[in-house]
Amino acid sequence: MYNPRWRNKAGRISLFMMLLTVLLAGLWTGPTETAQAETASEIGLAVYIVPVKQTVESGLQSFLERAYKEAGEANAEHIVLVVNTLGGKVINAEQIGHLIRSSDIPTTAFVEGKAVSAGTYIALNADHIVMQPGSTIGAAAVVNGSGELIDNPKTVSFWVKEMMESAQLNGRDGDIAAAMVDPNVELKLQDKIGRDKQKGDILTLSASEAAAVGYSDYTASSVNDVIKWLQLEGRTQVEVNPSLAENVARWLINPLVMTILLVLGIAGIVIELLVPGFGVPGVVGLLGFGLYFFGHYVAGFAGIESVVLFIVGIALLVIEIFVPSFGILGLLGTASLLTGVVIAASDPMTAFISIAVALVAAVLVIAFVVRRYKSKGIWNKFILRDKLTTEDGYVSADAKDSLLGLEGVTVTPLRPSGTVLIGDNRVDVVTSGEFIPAGRKVRVVKAEGTWVVVKEWIE
Repeated sequence: MYNPRWRNKAGRISLFMMLLTVLLAGLWTGPTETAQAETASEIGLAVYIVPVKQTVESGLQSFLERAYKEAGEANAEHIVLVVNTLGGKVINAEQIGHLIRSSDIPTTAFVEGKAVSAGTYIALNADHIVMQPGSTIGAAAVVNGSGELIDNPKTVSFWVKEMMESAQLNGRDGDIAAAMVDPNVELKLQDKIGRDKQKGDILTLSASEAAAVGYSDYTASSVNDVIKWLQLEGRTQVEVNPSLAENVARWLINPLVMTILLVLGIAGIVIELLVPGFGVPGVVGLLGFGLYFFGHYVAGFAGIESVVLFIVGIALLVIEIFVPSFGILGLLGTASLLTGVVIAASDPMTAFISIAVALVAAVLVIAFVVRRYKSKGIWNKFILRDKLTTEDGYVSADAKDSLLGLEGVTVTPLRPSGTVLIGDNRVDVVTSGEFIPAGRKVRVVKAEGTWVVVKEWIE
């Protein structure tokens, strides 16, 4: 039978899906590339000044990819990376190093403060290294998230090799790069910097020490001094800085923030589907997933395919509610949704961990909400809660209580059940066990509900 409540629920679901699509489509416009200067034909030769002043991670990698792309499109003559970082993730440092090496535009790394760990690797890939007085470079040992040295031989050997090759790429001493990574390396440097690199130490060089060993090509106090040393005075200087969207995205792709967004997204959407009424849970869920994809898109990791998979997954889960498929649509929807989330992330393993944590947290939130609002859940539409009791006015068949004491005539023999004519009505009856032939007079001695008991009546 048609139930108008289903139409209302379907309407809310349709509105929910429409808003989800509009929100993600709106976010999908992505960051507008900042107009840093006129086109190359208007400004002539230019030097692009690009800051590297944050943790080396996916957000920095995405920003530098944009900066190098803009410089290439403008036919820039030179790129100056202003480096002041304590390092970060090796995987992103590798990608940034490859970006610098493969660029047709010469790059100079100006170490303005610290080029530590992954920052050292980035600087070593530049064509020139210029250091500010008081700055340092080195301390590139591989550490874990707690800052403790990783002594895995394979990991250390790999990073030592990467550092050495980057140093040798531009004629620098590869052994010094190795000494910046491996505490087991010993190196005689007394005659150059007044001290040797001892076993157990990690080499770090000051600006003057770096110049003495050939790791710094020049010492400059400012970017203008660097440009003057490069003999590029008079060129238009174009400063490329992270946009607001990129700064926001950098925060959004933080593993902790990413996990919180997934918790809000999963819990919000599931609660909205289970508890009638489009409201706060649905909006929170949309914002959670929308911000997740927005951050990863701006950071350069999410593509249109990840959003399509996500929307398809949500659609399949909604269809599963109305079209039972023995769980097939539900499984496909879940797989599609999770795949969209994972491929949008920079690191699949980090994404899997975030999803696992988010699922556990979301289940707890959903369980609390379902328990709190169990009387309003969609599951109530599938459960028959009415009791067909006499007190509520329900009668399963005609009651025979009114026949008690009435007399009738047997129409059929009672063996011990049969039919009796009482007035104008044929009534199915039974005896207490005795046999009564047809045509005999009987009286109703017991009537409970539909149970009628008669006894032969002799006047």
